[in-house]
Amino acid sequence: QVRLVESGGGLVQRGGSLRLSCSASGSINSINDMAWYRQAPGKERELVAGVTRGGNTNYAESVKGRFFISRDNTWNTVQLEMNSLEPEDTAVYYCYAQVRKVVNVEGATVTRNYWGEGTLVTVSS
Repeated sequence: QVRLVESGGGLVQRGGSLRLSCSASGSINSINDMAWYRQAPGKERELVAGVTRGGNTNYAESVKGRFFISRDNTWNTVQLEMNSLEPEDTAVYYCYAQVRKVVNVEGATVTRNYWGEGTLVTVSS
């Protein structure tokens, strides 16, 4: 079993900053892509930022230049540094990981997607 646990959400004023962290644990051989998604009330879940195992990143247009994603492959963690926050950034933020797991003694692996339970970020105006 693989578990993703997020932390760092909370209430912040417009223009403020927050740092989200996510830690993956459990039966993990390695992790490919990691990402942060968010879902605002009444809206669909959207990609905020992603990072490959090699460190390549991509961002939603709405957060470019304000948010920065990073990861630590040794500790299976991913972080999201959020700056210049706006009320439009208010949402539940979810951690995502594409995990490769060893499934038998021969070393066969499978790749599965996992999600955290989410952490609420509220930006007041």
